[in-house]
Amino acid sequence: MYLSPLDMVCFTAYCLGLFTLAWWVSREKPGYRKNTEDYFLAGKSLPWWAVGTSLIAANISAEQIIGMSGSGFAIGLAIASYEWMSAITLILVARYFIPIFLKTGIYTMPQFLEQRFDRRVRLVMALFWLGVYIFVNLTSVLYLGALAINTVTGLDMVYGLTFLAVFSIGYSIYGGLKAVALTDALQVTLLILGGLLVTYLALDRISDGQGALTGFAVLTREVPERFDMILSADSPHYMSLPGLSVLLGGLWVMNISYWGFNQYITQRALAAKNLSEAQKGIALAAFLKLLMPLIVVVPGIAAAVLAPDIAKPDQAYPEMMKLVPAGLLGICFAALVAAIASSLGSMTNSISTIFTLDIYKTVINPKASQGQQVLVGRVMALLSMLIAALVCRPLLGELEQAFQYIQEFTGFFTPGIVAIFLLGFFWKRATAHSALAAAIASAVLSLLFKLLWPALPFMDRVGLVFVLCVAIAVCVTLIENSGEQSNAIDLKEVEYSTSRGFNLSALAITLILIGFYTTWW
Repeated sequence: MYLSPLDMVCFTAYCLGLFTLAWWVSREKPGYRKNTEDYFLAGKSLPWWAVGTSLIAANISAEQIIGMSGSGFAIGLAIASYEWMSAITLILVARYFIPIFLKTGIYTMPQFLEQRFDRRVRLVMALFWLGVYIFVNLTSVLYLGALAINTVTGLDMVYGLTFLAVFSIGYSIYGGLKAVALTDALQVTLLILGGLLVTYLALDRISDGQGALTGFAVLTREVPERFDMILSADSPHYMSLPGLSVLLGGLWVMNISYWGFNQYITQRALAAKNLSEAQKGIALAAFLKLLMPLIVVVPGIAAAVLAPDIAKPDQAYPEMMKLVPAGLLGICFAALVAAIASSLGSMTNSISTIFTLDIYKTVINPKASQGQQVLVGRVMALLSMLIAALVCRPLLGELEQAFQYIQEFTGFFTPGIVAIFLLGFFWKRATAHSALAAAIASAVLSLLFKLLWPALPFMDRVGLVFVLCVAIAVCVTLIENSGEQSNAIDLKEVEYSTSRGFNLSALAITLILIGFYTTWW
């Protein structure tokens, strides 16, 4: 299948519009040059709607659209727990974590770790995050995005990779986070409209033209096993989503790590005008997360009925895009590219932020000027994209379900990350040695459990390793017996009050989630 001339016009209009908007929001007054706060934190000026849409744009990419649709094809609606549980996690992050980060005035997650522990913890975790962002997140988004372009247009994977890399860097490298965040409102709007169109057409095809609601009813009758939210132990996919652990176990650790301590996510909240704007933006993102399964999971389930013989599950979403007629296909294709480009722009900006502030400014050139830091940030953004483009096919080319692989790989490290931050927040006695012990234990214990206890589902492994990391960190702290740390967080000085609107949003999201899980238990 190839894009028609009308599709190409629509897609080209999107590309030109995005570049124009990025240039316009990034423009500077005559004689003014961006400093590090401008480039890495958008001058701490983002309004709530930009924070909320940028959070979703950074999160929803090829990894989610292609990967989760593939898991929807193979597993079913149960994979939606990653999205729906994220909504309540976002509320907790906005309520308890963001106030601490904003009070400390940090730019990066490793910077907070130095303030709370010491420089060793900062450098270790900075190097870890750089490795994961480049070799896991950035590579997966590039590869899955190129796969989608190849399926929809027939364009060779190499050309697809090249286009995505050049396009995303082209609109984001000059303006930094501000260019990324303020264009994300356009990206998310296009993503939602295009995604809903694909879902509607897939359901309408299933119902033979009787509409999406009828199609959804038919879908639940034809593949009822794909609408079980909590998988039983005899399910072939229990290892990926082990029953009640989805609600009570390791998924909480995964979500808290991703939404609370992930640089390219939290960087949006750090760039908000103030705490209130950050919390309102996060609440908006939580509501949008409730909608995402309709866009990224249902098309995959529909593909199980309409195209059950596809070679790989990750081809499910591109296959459903073939239902879109000429003209509209260009819009849906632009929506897919918008999701990919916004995530790539977000990731490269955060990679450059961590490298510049936590490695270059801290270790290599402590006397670097503001201009030098911005330049290094831009160079690092380019370099990280080049590395990811070169290694993505060897790393991901043979995988069946990239989304599950990515979750399991990051699950080796997230237990230690969550343990370090939570103890750093809420236990004044936690020491730097205990933080390093938790970080090392997370990787070592995860590997040992995977090798020696292969029957243990990875989500359960994440929960178990988290508990052990906390226990190890506590033991190390008690052995040191150094009392309360001088750099501990004084929670009495943190502003935890929330607005009435935020509280109502939290209640509404909780009730909606209860309704979802009650319906599809």
